[in-house]
Amino acid sequence: MSSEQIHIPSTGNTALNTSSLSSQSSSLPLWDRLTTWASENKTIVYTVAGVAVVVTGAGLIYYRSDSRTGTRGTAAEAEADAKKRASKKERRKAKQDKEKGQAQPDTNAGPEQEAKRSAPTVESDPSDDLPQINPSTVESFSDQERKEFATKLKIAGNKAYGDKSYNEAIDLYGKAILLKPDPIFYSNRSACYNALGDWDKVVEDTSAAIALDSEYVKALNRRANAYEHLDKFSEALLDATASCIIDGFRNEQSVQGVERLLKKVAEAKGKAILNGKEKRLPSPTFVTNYLQSFRPRPRPEGLEDTADLSEDSGKGQLRAGLAAMEKRTGEGYDAASTAFDKALELRDLGEHEAFAYNMRGTFRYLRGENADALKDLDKSVELQPSLTQSYIKRASMHLELGNRAGAAEDFEKAMEHKQDDPDIYYHRAQLHFILAEFADAAKDYQKSIDLDPDFIFSHIQLGVTQYKMGSIASSMATFRRTMKKFDKMPDVYNYYGELLLDQQKYSEAIDKFETAIEMEKQTKPLGMNVLPLVNKALALFQWKQDFQEAEKLLEKALIIDPECDIAVATMAQLLLQQGKVTEALKYFERAAELSRTEGEIVNALSYAEATRTQLEVQENYPQLASRLQGMGGQFGAPGMR
Repeated sequence: MSSEQIHIPSTGNTALNTSSLSSQSSSLPLWDRLTTWASENKTIVYTVAGVAVVVTGAGLIYYRSDSRTGTRGTAAEAEADAKKRASKKERRKAKQDKEKGQAQPDTNAGPEQEAKRSAPTVESDPSDDLPQINPSTVESFSDQERKEFATKLKIAGNKAYGDKSYNEAIDLYGKAILLKPDPIFYSNRSACYNALGDWDKVVEDTSAAIALDSEYVKALNRRANAYEHLDKFSEALLDATASCIIDGFRNEQSVQGVERLLKKVAEAKGKAILNGKEKRLPSPTFVTNYLQSFRPRPRPEGLEDTADLSEDSGKGQLRAGLAAMEKRTGEGYDAASTAFDKALELRDLGEHEAFAYNMRGTFRYLRGENADALKDLDKSVELQPSLTQSYIKRASMHLELGNRAGAAEDFEKAMEHKQDDPDIYYHRAQLHFILAEFADAAKDYQKSIDLDPDFIFSHIQLGVTQYKMGSIASSMATFRRTMKKFDKMPDVYNYYGELLLDQQKYSEAIDKFETAIEMEKQTKPLGMNVLPLVNKALALFQWKQDFQEAEKLLEKALIIDPECDIAVATMAQLLLQQGKVTEALKYFERAAELSRTEGEIVNALSYAEATRTQLEVQENYPQLASRLQGMGGQFGAPGMR
């Protein structure tokens, strides 16, 4: 990826990840590792649709970014830059904090490790010669005596902890706290409760430690761990995030903890959303991209507009669904979905029954009803094994559900019935592409082209695959040939523009996006594909940091297609880059609403929760707000490469 590109999450169109091609890309940030294969479902669907947006999952820029340039460097570069800007006083404090952090044990370690690093070796229990210490006697000691007695009690407590005498250690630390309410004493006692699994007590003591020292990383990590055991994932996430910010995200274990907690919070909320979610079609842009991944074919004989069919018959409704689908609008797709449902309810479909199951299964799949969709396609191939498109669509569903073997088997069955069907090779190439088997993908795309050279997406995806393999010159040549062959098709200009954008050829990229936009307006005024608008917005932001114009383009895209998840996610990220965290949060939550499957919802909610956590960090730890800003971005913001 280019060093300045915003990345769209997998709720969007992510057919191509070229980060490995850029010499300027740094090591993968936290967010790039957030999503699992299962949560990238929409990547699969969009790839199947032949759409090749040159973006990847997003990263957390706020810990490895330079706020002045908007581009992310390495963690070491960010740290060096911060040191240059820091005053002597700040550098001295940072050094003290670092030393303090090194003296602290890890989350599950106990005070005995602190003793090894900071406490003197003793031959006998240092608490043996102490006077009786309780709330009534504490006031009788001088300040110096309190300090000395507390130190001896801490040493004794560390020894008891090392001997796994946790209750004894708790008593000793408790007496030390009576003498001197020190955050380390509370933290050490919390380690004892941690060893005993008393999570409420861990929270109580770490909270006391944090109240005395709000940047006590060890206490924050231990409280986060306790909250996680108590299933209070949002609270755990807040503490883990604050700890990471204080540490400058240099502790990989803490960073991984944030990743884990983000997913847990999102999964818990995602299941609740999914249970109450009404199944509906995704955006027209999404539906169109999926449907056009299959070569256009004439309607089956007997379903033409001229055929004498009653609207109250199964065949009549099947024809009505096909006619509505051809409008390529949200209303048209909704009408088509309803008509296909009704067609099978009315029955009397004759030779078109298998095709009707195919179409109903297609729209059930698009609504996220995978189980019912699979049943429909099973019925379709049972009734008409020669309908290869049913095998292909079922293979796509298997792949989305993680059943690679089932997908491969369906492609083989399709080839048994019609070996020269170019759609089989095109969609099998998509399977290879998704699994990063690029050489095999290129072969199948080429085979698809050999069988039918007039299908634009085979050419586009071949060019994308070549680019992904690092054959930049071959890829660009493929796109130039494709533009010459399909000079009236907006898609090729849009995706060629993305390759140019990835190479930071901003002016040329914008020119191609504008060409695609004008063609979309002329050829599909009611069902315009808004992806060129989104891409132009990204290009203007990356090139000129033109937030205002980028927002206008995204707003226009959302007027045309209010449910376009890519536009929604990109708008959220653009707002986040500007520090408009509250507004960004609304768009991330909207992205979750638009998601089809649990994996997609979790992915979108991960961004939303990361954004929400930034607000909570600023509210609960105001002293960290400026430090967060100094790290060059906003929590949960999409990374810029």
